[in-house]
Amino acid sequence: MRGAAVTTAAAAAVLLLAGSGCGTTPHYAPPSATYHVAPDGDDRNSGTSPDEAWRTLDRAERTGLEPGDRLLLKGGARFAGTITVGEDEAGDADRPVTVGSYGGGRATVAATDTPGISVHNTAGVAIRDVEVTGAGSSYTREGGINLYSDLPGGEKLEGVAVTDVEVSGFRAGIAVGGTQSGSGFRDVTVRQAELHGNKDVGLLTYGPAFDAGKPAYAHRDIRIEEVEAHHNTGDPRLTDTHSGNGIILGGVRDATVRDSSAHDNGTRASAKAPAGPVGIWAYDAADIVLEHNTSYRNHTGSAVDGAGFGLDANVTGSTIQYNLAFQNDGPGYYVYTDKKNGAHIQNTIRYNVATENGRKLPVNGALAVHGQDIRNLDIYQNTLVMSDSPNGPGPAVRLRGGQTGVALRNNILVTEHAPLITAEAGLGTRDVILQGNDYAASAGPWSIDWAGRSFAGLGAWRDATGQERVDGRPSGLNADPCFAGGASPAVRSAADARLIVPDCASLAGRGLDLRALFGTDAGAVDYFGRPAGTPPPIGAAVPSAPR
Repeated sequence: MRGAAVTTAAAAAVLLLAGSGCGTTPHYAPPSATYHVAPDGDDRNSGTSPDEAWRTLDRAERTGLEPGDRLLLKGGARFAGTITVGEDEAGDADRPVTVGSYGGGRATVAATDTPGISVHNTAGVAIRDVEVTGAGSSYTREGGINLYSDLPGGEKLEGVAVTDVEVSGFRAGIAVGGTQSGSGFRDVTVRQAELHGNKDVGLLTYGPAFDAGKPAYAHRDIRIEEVEAHHNTGDPRLTDTHSGNGIILGGVRDATVRDSSAHDNGTRASAKAPAGPVGIWAYDAADIVLEHNTSYRNHTGSAVDGAGFGLDANVTGSTIQYNLAFQNDGPGYYVYTDKKNGAHIQNTIRYNVATENGRKLPVNGALAVHGQDIRNLDIYQNTLVMSDSPNGPGPAVRLRGGQTGVALRNNILVTEHAPLITAEAGLGTRDVILQGNDYAASAGPWSIDWAGRSFAGLGAWRDATGQERVDGRPSGLNADPCFAGGASPAVRSAADARLIVPDCASLAGRGLDLRALFGTDAGAVDYFGRPAGTPPPIGAAVPSAPR
């Protein structure tokens, strides 16, 4: 029947074109269909109206979905099975196939041993207003909403939107994957998604093994907005890799995570795993932006990771900015690579806030930089507070070997009963340079541990190492930042970030002019979106009504 309808419409369009000229003829588009599925339906029905709804997803799976078609499930109802949009379906980004709900409320797709919704070797798909739950081997093997390409030849399938969904009970809540070099998806949006109770990760993009000599990213133009990834527990039996992450970007170029959160993940991650989970992080990626997010109370089962945000192996040209990390097991922010290949280069961490991190692993501090080959990393205008954790004190910044051209400028560093910085031996000013920072001990003695030596004053450390000098002149302060929330603010929510705003003038306008001195575009606004000024303050926030 649908084939006849297309033929008739096409013939009518041809007649119209012949009779009136192309100037007034609308662009021809084949007709689309809307199919309905409801618990009180019947698989012998046509499916084309609520009164003619099918009953099962198995019946829907037998019908090919053409561009513009809609498959709608009755809101509030539960449907066992899976929905697959395959290689011969959809395919037109301008006329997407829609999978969603009708009649009020979300429908639930309840999968067992399969993905909930699978998009394979095609795009031009919109998924909206559904809940997807998994059980059985879905929890250990599948993506709840699974976008997957194994097409050869570097083809990127264009146009997928996932909006207003809840996904739980899978290995990954939402997965975007490609297995062939350069082949995957582009123009993918995930917005207003709640991803929880999954084993390994809330949201994941991934591609094939990374080749630093010839980078070929599987995906491009990924936008993740207003996504909450929480209570993705990890697997205590998974001992060969990490599990229990919030949001991971891998195998992608040009991607943004914005206005999102990752929290309470990794609670069951294995104690024997060689790596641990992280709230929001990237690897094998380029031109990534993580901004205006919160990452908190993320955990690790092992003696590594458990961080809020991270730039991991093979990340280039990427930025972490305007984020808040608090009460994570590991550092609030980290930069790491285990590859000596020149592929971790030109990244930036700026205008972020970290407080009360290192709850399990205080040794890594509020911010950690370590690895084999990290190059040209700019860390500026951050506020990094490290209060004593249940497992002891830790530094604001931990620096390890394998760095070249790393610069920390205009940051506030605060600790309790711990060195403000711990740095390994062998880090000269060409490797790591600190300039224009404020160093404050909120409790206990002031100290910096550098290459095995402990310094009890800014001047002594400066003279011994060459740090905190600009054009030969001393820089840096050890002033009280006078936070609104006290010496070591206790942050319990994103709203509490106001507690880290200085309410005195000690740091107002005291930062280095990064553009004039170093050619660094330092950004126009602070953590709260207020004009930063020139010169800027030290730290992530402009002081409020200095007293």
